[in-house]
Amino acid sequence: MSDAPQYRNPGPPEYHPGSARPELNRPVHERYPQIRATSGYGDPRVRHTGPGPGAGTDQEPERSSKLTARLALAMTVVIGQLWGLTVIIDAWMEGNTGTAWWGAGFLCLSFLVVLGLWLIDPKDR
Repeated sequence: MSDAPQYRNPGPPEYHPGSARPELNRPVHERYPQIRATSGYGDPRVRHTGPGPGAGTDQEPERSSKLTARLALAMTVVIGQLWGLTVIIDAWMEGNTGTAWWGAGFLCLSFLVVLGLWLIDPKDR
């Protein structure tokens, strides 16, 4: 026997941060060996770095303005329906059933307006 100390490689440390499955608790470079530190900028398979010029800007301003106008109109109708519902409930509780029925008609009409707006241009959905 020699007096030289025996050095062993203890192997990778045990990782158990959160999962009950030990194979999920390894570092990323052990779980995915195909991902290298240079993946992305040094990888020869990467030819294009992004979507190109104009990314994030509006490509169809006409469609965007049309959808914004519809959204504004729909929000106005919804606010009107909430206000109308408040008036109807107040009138009903005071015993003015005629006013409440007229208000219910207003709510149905405003719902039909929104439904009509939705049906105008089905290709935008």
